[in-house]
Amino acid sequence: MSTEVEIIGAGVAGLCAAQAFIERGCRVRMISASHGIDDSCCSWWAGGMLAPWCESESAEPLIFRLGLESLSYWQKHSQSLQQAGSLVVALRRDRADFEQFARRTDSFARLDRARMEAMEPDIGHRFDMGLHYAEEAHLDPRRTLQGLLESLRQSERFSVEFNRHLSKAELAEAPRSGWRIDCRGLAARDSLADLRGVKGEMLILETREISLQRPVRMLHPRHPIYIVPRENNRFMVGATMIESDDRSLASARSVMELLSSAYGLHTGFADAAIIEIGTDVRPAFTDNLPRLRRRGRTVHINGLYRHGFLCAPAMAQRAAALVLDGKPDEEVCDENSD
Repeated sequence: MSTEVEIIGAGVAGLCAAQAFIERGCRVRMISASHGIDDSCCSWWAGGMLAPWCESESAEPLIFRLGLESLSYWQKHSQSLQQAGSLVVALRRDRADFEQFARRTDSFARLDRARMEAMEPDIGHRFDMGLHYAEEAHLDPRRTLQGLLESLRQSERFSVEFNRHLSKAELAEAPRSGWRIDCRGLAARDSLADLRGVKGEMLILETREISLQRPVRMLHPRHPIYIVPRENNRFMVGATMIESDDRSLASARSVMELLSSAYGLHTGFADAAIIEIGTDVRPAFTDNLPRLRRRGRTVHINGLYRHGFLCAPAMAQRAAALVLDGKPDEEVCDENSD
């Protein structure tokens, strides 16, 4: 008889977990408070950069290892994946930040102005120095989430119930049979007291004046940004990280800083149409590292911070190994696990 698994949450962690358990022969029932794959989900607002080398500039080595594993997963499971690498640039006045970034990372090629202009003609002429991480990739989070859900629905072992809000009593009750995988993000603070919120704000701009083939990170001591190309002449602009669990609208300060930095990358963004201004709160533990935390027959996948798409597939595989094989990965199963 196949193992019954209840997954709470339909973001990237929940969908990847559902797939991992179905591939192991389990029957999966997903429950989500959202109406579907929509803007109520933190994953909806992600940049979609699969950049383990760049992230290693400030993240722990664990993120790099999980990221490499997840990159291989997305190469098989995301129809929107683009593997043109990523580009890190800085103005001449910010050379110190640029060199520090280079020292803390590897697997890049240094580019001069001519090579950058050949790679990204619309912005290359503005910069004397760049780093190209050829093995990195990016995807469209919204298309990817919807694609995962559609793939899951093709399995007779999968069912999903949207627009269902579980009460505290329901969440506190142990599963009658099988296992529960809690992927609620920040909403799981009712069970994970050490979870905190880190607010992120983003813009989607549309312009025909600019073309980019890959994500671009522009370093700056106060206002660094990343710009990720999307379909239909659109660009996702982000970088803000605010210690706050306020999901309300983005602040005027953040929007102005993002627009100013985008203009610094290319003046054509001044005439771009603002298609969306979005904000949500990333779930994080104190060290910004993801966790599997077991409480009885409930396993929490949480604390993915700004690395949701970069870490979720690898975390899902570890959750399946913990539940089905009794093999906890000590790097992600912390001391609070049973």
